[in-house]
Amino acid sequence: MLPSHVTSDLIVVTDQSTDNSFGIAQEIVQESGTVIGIEAGCVGTARALGVQLALERYEGPRKVCWLANTDADCEVPVTWLQDQMEYAKTGVAAVAGIIDVDSFIDHDSSVPERFRLSYLIHPDGTHPHVHGANFGVRADVYLKAGGWQDLSSAEDHDLWRRLNVGIHQRISDASLRVITSGRRMGRAPLGFADALAAHNGVIG
Repeated sequence: MLPSHVTSDLIVVTDQSTDNSFGIAQEIVQESGTVIGIEAGCVGTARALGVQLALERYEGPRKVCWLANTDADCEVPVTWLQDQMEYAKTGVAAVAGIIDVDSFIDHDSSVPERFRLSYLIHPDGTHPHVHGANFGVRADVYLKAGGWQDLSSAEDHDLWRRLNVGIHQRISDASLRVITSGRRMGRAPLGFADALAAHNGVIG
C-alpha cells in the first residue's frame, strides 16, 4: 500500500504482440493507467516510449517522480513499488533488483542449481545484476542520463552505466526481487532467456 499522498500511473507497452496481451492489459489497467501497442520490435524503444508517455501524463516536478520498470512475464511482490519508494525517500536516484525464475520445466534438471550457483549475491546483500524487469530511477536523473536507448538487448545495463555519473546514488539490493518466466526462448536477443538456456547441456 502506497502512502495516501503518493499517486501512481500504470503504463503498459506491448511490442509486436501476437496474442491478446493488449486486451488483457486493458482489462487489468482500466482507469489506473493506459496501454499502448507498438511494432518497434525493440525493448529499449518500448521502455523509452512507456516512460515518455508516463512523463507526459505527469504534472509534478521530475525530481519527485519515480519510474519503476518491470516486464509482462514477471510477478512483482505487493510491496515492490513501496520498497523502491523507501529508497527514493533517502535520496537514492536508482535501484536495481534481482530476479528469480518461476519454473525450470523447459530446462535440463541441472539448470536450477547451475543458475543459482552462477547468480552472484554478495554477502552484504548487494549484487552485480541489472534487469529492466526490476529497475527503478528518479525521473530527473533518468532524463539527465539520456533515458532508455533504442537497443534490442542490454538496454538496462546501458542505462545503469550512464546513471553512474555525478553525485547520484545507485543501489543494487538483492532484497528487491521479482519472479520472471523460465522460458527457454525470449523476445530480446542475448537477453535473460538466452543466458538461462545456456546452462542446458553443460557438463561438469
